[in-house]
Amino acid sequence: MKMNPVYKREMMVSSRSMRLPLIITAFNSILAVVALLNMYSNVVQVRMTADVQYGSFLDLYRFVATIEFIMLMFIMPAITAGTISGERERRTLDLMLTTGLKSRDIVAGKLGAAFITMFLVVISSFPVFALVLVYGGITARNVLFMMICFVAAAFFAGSLGICCSSLFKRSTMATAASYAVLALTVAGTFAANSFAYSMEKMSWSQSGYTMGMMGEQTVNSGGVFYTLLVNPAVTFLMILQGKTGVLAGGVLEMYGARSSNLILDHWALVSIGVQILFSAVFVGIAVKMVRKKGIGRNA
Repeated sequence: MKMNPVYKREMMVSSRSMRLPLIITAFNSILAVVALLNMYSNVVQVRMTADVQYGSFLDLYRFVATIEFIMLMFIMPAITAGTISGERERRTLDLMLTTGLKSRDIVAGKLGAAFITMFLVVISSFPVFALVLVYGGITARNVLFMMICFVAAAFFAGSLGICCSSLFKRSTMATAASYAVLALTVAGTFAANSFAYSMEKMSWSQSGYTMGMMGEQTVNSGGVFYTLLVNPAVTFLMILQGKTGVLAGGVLEMYGARSSNLILDHWALVSIGVQILFSAVFVGIAVKMVRKKGIGRNA
């Protein structure tokens, strides 16, 4: 099978540079420091109180997973936001379009190389996650499911980054736009639900009802609630909640209780599917913009 030449070139350049080793080293160093500090605090507590708090070992899993998720969401757009726009700035995109390469090959090669880079980073963090398996409470299946969440979030952020890279001529603008859209996706969906929930409560209050008269299944954020499906942070928190039980009441109860349904019962899987669908849309936009550039050049 013929390898994508853009992907092959990007991987060759990446393997010869110091960027990938530095990213992996810095990424895992931060995770290791957090994990070791947490373990050290547990040891000190046992020495002082002779009481083993097994819940603190779950904190290790929670802290490491949270930091890794945040770093993935920050690093992936930075890697992909300069892929297409960087070729424009170096005036090499026109040269690529004069070859037999199709626009989808260019986008797939760029995104594939960035995704493999982050996949290596995620896989390299397995030893740190394996520390929690020593104490129990977290199984290998839990860790594997969390890794799937990381991969899906990285693909979502990377697709968004390459989409912005195809829309903007400058890498700085593409990077800024990627972070802005990502922040809007994460914070905006929370804000929209908070607003809808507060407006619904206000409407009931003006009608003369008290919170006790409303009933548990009455006041919620309505259909706006399902915008959280596209939010990678909610998916991560739901998976984390299911494994550690650290979020009292649950993320999905923050904006009012509601009747059980297929989506709520399988929220993590459905949300990952929705995010992959949006990722495909972002990639499609990037392919269309690169193709448009090629048509404009030939016109």
